[in-house]
Amino acid sequence: MPGPLDALSRIVPARSRRSSSYDRSGGNDDWMPLPAGGSLTLLDTAGPGRVTHIWCTLLAEHEPLVKRNLVLRAWWDGQAHPSVEAPVGDFFGQGWGLDYLFRSLPLAAAPRDGKALSCYFPMPFGSHARIELANDGPTDCDRVYFYVDYELGPVGEDEGRFHAWYNQELTVCESPDGKENAWIDDSPDPKNPSDRDNYLFCEAEGEGHFVGVNLYVHSPSPPWPGEGDDMFLIDGEPWPGLHGTGTEDYFNTAWGPDQRFDHPYFGIARVSGVENDEPRFGWLGRMHYYRFHLDDAVRFQRSLRASIEHGHANGLELEMASVAYWYQRLPGRPFPPIPPADQRRPRPVQRVEAVHRWRHGWREAHGGRPLWGDEA
Repeated sequence: MPGPLDALSRIVPARSRRSSSYDRSGGNDDWMPLPAGGSLTLLDTAGPGRVTHIWCTLLAEHEPLVKRNLVLRAWWDGQAHPSVEAPVGDFFGQGWGLDYLFRSLPLAAAPRDGKALSCYFPMPFGSHARIELANDGPTDCDRVYFYVDYELGPVGEDEGRFHAWYNQELTVCESPDGKENAWIDDSPDPKNPSDRDNYLFCEAEGEGHFVGVNLYVHSPSPPWPGEGDDMFLIDGEPWPGLHGTGTEDYFNTAWGPDQRFDHPYFGIARVSGVENDEPRFGWLGRMHYYRFHLDDAVRFQRSLRASIEHGHANGLELEMASVAYWYQRLPGRPFPPIPPADQRRPRPVQRVEAVHRWRHGWREAHGGRPLWGDEA
């Protein structure tokens, strides 16, 4: 199988070009403003060709959620609806509008403090390419600095068009007895006979291949928020042809991991309570997992539905968000409307003090009797 550097020696009849925010006057104001409700065109060019690299950084003095408020969109070959639509932070690997370092082969958030966002996914196009950044938020983005590097030249007939889709959900506990995390006590082991209530991260129609996902999980309680099986239904099959064994397993880790780990293809970019302003209390807080199928793409001929359980048998209430990445032939399926900026606002992190309030509530519910924590 060809390696990532094999193509470096090939001579290609293409012409390199760049669209950027450089100061047209020759000065050093190498940025463009993006007011609330406005949009900024990063690239608009005829083809054929391919985008080879995108970099950007943002400055919003009065808006800490600028990475959630700004939405990245891309259109290929005149298709009416976008093939890429995601908050700019989540697309590049920055969940919840936060700043933190993230390292992978196709995407990165680099120093300073994860504010430098880069993408190396190749994005071929035939007749036309347009990339846009829109500000859905209530506050201006003072500065957008960007590069979009691309080349104009032949594109193979077997090259799919790049897609990226953002989804989010506040999941609901689906356990029959209503108890979250039934797998950690002596309750009967619940069964999940389908993917109906799973968290959905990709739904595509057409011919193509899935190449990865950034998954952002916010847990309001300390127990391990994983154990959710990944499921890929290919070409309308009734049962997943690819069925996993647990959240940590799909992301190539094991045993309820709570350590940062950066591999070019997979890892844990953010761990709750580690180098963050969150409490270190189990898995309470925000986690970011990523998995890129760069050598093991999930191929489909007609359709793909990819999802993961939110806890074993969908037994956890979590704030989840994701960006899935894939290639396919056009036309693609239109995405559902992206939630407005106020609905994309992350929920607050539960503090350790909440445990004291929970204990007090249990005590009141049981007549004020003493509580240690292991009572039935």
